[in-house]
Amino acid sequence: QLQLVESGGGLVQPGGSLRLSCAASGFTFDDFAIGWFRQAPGKEREGVSCISSSGGSPNYADSVKGRFTISRDSAKNTVYLQMHSLKPEDTAVYYCAADSLGYCLGYDYWGQGTQVTVSS
Repeated sequence: QLQLVESGGGLVQPGGSLRLSCAASGFTFDDFAIGWFRQAPGKEREGVSCISSSGGSPNYADSVKGRFTISRDSAKNTVYLQMHSLKPEDTAVYYCAADSLGYCLGYDYWGQGTQVTVSS
């Protein structure tokens, strides 16, 4: 059974850092691209970042460029989203998703989400 489980969310002050994890199981991890998305209350879901199956050329939303870094660890079947210089507008539920084509183009499977709250 394919499963994506996010963790690492929480409450952090503005300017702080968090590292989110997306642990994958039930499929060949190296064949899939993994993306991070977020959804704030009352807003549409937006793409944050994605890393292809090869791990090359990750992409980022303009709003997080220079602050967030995505990476993947094949040994652990896990994708990370390192977030620095967090802002209140980063507050949202963060989801990871898997793309079976490997190119960050469309997502077949989704995790349950982890809450990130940036507040003083």
